[in-house]
Amino acid sequence: MKLIKATAAASLLVLAACGGNTIPDPDPDGTVYGSDSGSDADTFGSGDDGMSGGGFVGDDSNGMSGELTNVIYFEFDSSEVSADSTDVVLRHAMQLADDQRLTVRLEGHADERGSREYNIGLGERRAQAVRQILLLQGATPAQISTVSFGEERPADFGSDESAYALNRRVVFTYTN
Repeated sequence: MKLIKATAAASLLVLAACGGNTIPDPDPDGTVYGSDSGSDADTFGSGDDGMSGGGFVGDDSNGMSGELTNVIYFEFDSSEVSADSTDVVLRHAMQLADDQRLTVRLEGHADERGSREYNIGLGERRAQAVRQILLLQGATPAQISTVSFGEERPADFGSDESAYALNRRVVFTYTN
């Protein structure tokens, strides 16, 4: 009986969250880019557009301890998770498998080379590659969402290989 009530409550929450057929606009909320203060990257989200509310693994706010990087990087025009990044993804998978209450949004990004449409697809393939590893290691589908920003939210606004390398990434944003 408790299982039926829990399932019904979860279904109601999902339906309430769906609300309408609109997709939240992922545009930033007035962030000024190009300042001389160093990195303009914002890893905490963008405001009240349904894409914010995340935090870093290891923050006291989410009850987890220890340092764990929230960004992995990719080679040019690739969605294959490198051997160097696999350990980071596996550690995230262990966190998710150990605490079913945790949820994560995987944000896929690309550098500015290629068309906008291609880069949106590439960012999605990168996020899905990471998602697949998380699922294989014990995370549940309900814990993981993906979004692709393509080239629209660069971590570095430069136009050289070092800037491009920083922009080819997936960011783990914990949403609870």
